[in-house]
Amino acid sequence: MTDLVTIPARRGKATRVAKGQTIKVINTHGEQVVDTWAFNADDRTEFMSMEHSRAHILKVIPVVGDTMLTNRRRPILTFLEDTAGGVHDTLMAACDKHRYKFLGVEGYHDNCEDNLHACMQEIGLDAPETPSPLNLFMNIPVQPDRTISFEAPVSTPGSYVLLRAEMDLIIAFSACPQDILPINGKAGQPTEAHFVVTP
Repeated sequence: MTDLVTIPARRGKATRVAKGQTIKVINTHGEQVVDTWAFNADDRTEFMSMEHSRAHILKVIPVVGDTMLTNRRRPILTFLEDTAGGVHDTLMAACDKHRYKFLGVEGYHDNCEDNLHACMQEIGLDAPETPSPLNLFMNIPVQPDRTISFEAPVSTPGSYVLLRAEMDLIIAFSACPQDILPINGKAGQPTEAHFVVTP
C-alpha cells in the first residue's frame, strides 16, 4: 500500500503492515491527536505496550531512534523521523464512553476505544482488548511538581512521524474525537488525519 489513507475525523482506520515496511502518520491539519495501536499480525494477544516501552526507552515520550516494545518485550515499532516537535504521549488511556460521561456528556459520544474495535472489525479482525495507545501528537506536559495537564498539540499542518514495523503487524489509528478538553486544539474541533504505508 502506497496510497494516502484517510483517518476520518472522530473515526478509526486499521491496516496490515509487513515487517520492514514504514508507516508515515500525517497530522494533516496540525492539531489532531492520533491514538495508535499495533498488534502482532499472527497473535493479537501480543501488542504494543506503553508500560513495557517506557521501561525499555527510559522515557515518557519516544524520540527518533527509539523502539517501542510489545507486552512480551519484543520490538514492534521504531521511530525513524519526527517533524511534529517531538511531543507525543504514552500516559493517557484511550478515551471511552465512561470518560465522556465523567466529563458531563449525556448520551453517546464518539470515542477512541470504540473506534479501535470498529476499525479492526472493518478489516475482519477483532482487538482482544484495548491497550493503552501511543498518542501521537498529544501534548500532556509533566510539570516539576509532577502534575500533568491537557494542552493543545504543538504540531503544525503536514507534520508527521515515520515508523518502521519490526514484525508483521496490524496497525490501528483513531482520530481522537475529544471536543471538550483542548486535546485537539483550543477550538476543540477534531479533524481528519492521514497515513501511508511504504515498502
